[in-house]
Amino acid sequence: MPYDDASMDALRRSGDELADATVATLFERGEVGTFNSLMRFVSTAGAPLPEGLPDVARDYLEQTSAPPSWVDWDEMERARLFFIDNNVHISTALAFSSMPACYVVPNVARLLSTTHGLDYPSRRMAETGQFTVHLMAPDAFEAGSRFLPAAQKVRLLHASIRHHLAREGRWDVDALGVPICQEDMIGGQMFFSLLVLDSLHRLGVHMSTEGARAYFYAWRVVGAMLGVDQEAAPTDLESARGFLDRYLLRHMGPSEEGARLTRQLIDLYEEVVPGTLFDPIVAALIRYLIGDTCADWLRVPRAAWDTVVGLLPRLLGVLETIEDRSPLGAWALDRLGHLTTIFELSSLTRGRVMHYAIPEHLRKDYGVSSTVPPGRRWTPPPATVF
Repeated sequence: MPYDDASMDALRRSGDELADATVATLFERGEVGTFNSLMRFVSTAGAPLPEGLPDVARDYLEQTSAPPSWVDWDEMERARLFFIDNNVHISTALAFSSMPACYVVPNVARLLSTTHGLDYPSRRMAETGQFTVHLMAPDAFEAGSRFLPAAQKVRLLHASIRHHLAREGRWDVDALGVPICQEDMIGGQMFFSLLVLDSLHRLGVHMSTEGARAYFYAWRVVGAMLGVDQEAAPTDLESARGFLDRYLLRHMGPSEEGARLTRQLIDLYEEVVPGTLFDPIVAALIRYLIGDTCADWLRVPRAAWDTVVGLLPRLLGVLETIEDRSPLGAWALDRLGHLTTIFELSSLTRGRVMHYAIPEHLRKDYGVSSTVPPGRRWTPPPATVF
């Protein structure tokens, strides 16, 4: 569909009808506590739903228990292989590009602040990392997978934030649109798909056109399962560029919440990086991937490492040459990438399983101020000219 200010404004007034109705009924009947307690036992797809689960929740879980009927499973397998081949690079892009990009949109930064800091500042990154690892597992959409229940719970979590903010009058819907509206959800889908591919390109990672398209497609499937209206969302990388460019021009800018969340992110990864010598590389990577203007808005500190990070594409080029010329080297690098991702995730989750529970009320902590077959190398779609 063509994107202009009128169509984007319409998306700001729309939420997620199914999840919103489910959450509203749970609160109306006082059944949220029961739902959260029982859903801790629902962690794998295909498992029997527990006795005593509220009827409205049971209906929702049954309606959302399967991926969309239009899924191309061959394309999803290509996406999984793409992830295996690039897991460290993708994790880097998600952490140092996608998340900071969310913070550059002030309304989104305020919304993300509602779920940060409940137990520990890394909660959002832990949830995102665990969610992505579940998504790219071989059995992600089969019985026994952890991805499907996670998607169902995240969708309800988003609906619960909308419910609280609207009920408590802590969000100006007339001025800002519906909290976690369709425009922002589609924007998030672009941040985790197209923006990741842009970041890999900037890092000099070799990607085939087939692999890039498959990875973007996988996030279309994810978006559908999270309540994103796929009839309104971009269907290919070219239209995705048009949406993302317009979305950012409409909304990006500095905010206190964005700067605070970025500082939390930098502190978090400086703890993950062993020692202190390499700590400045965290801020340098963010600045390199999102650019100076956005980095300045988020108050990302400058350091001598800013120049060093610019050499990363050359280093990655050497590693890719090893991978292309040596099957043993390719296996070793893929294995190292897998172990690095697991180490990063275990550091973020601190050994915990993220349950994505529905918050029963917005406490002070939630404060809201108002290997793919080789092919033609992928290059990003050109910027949109308005």
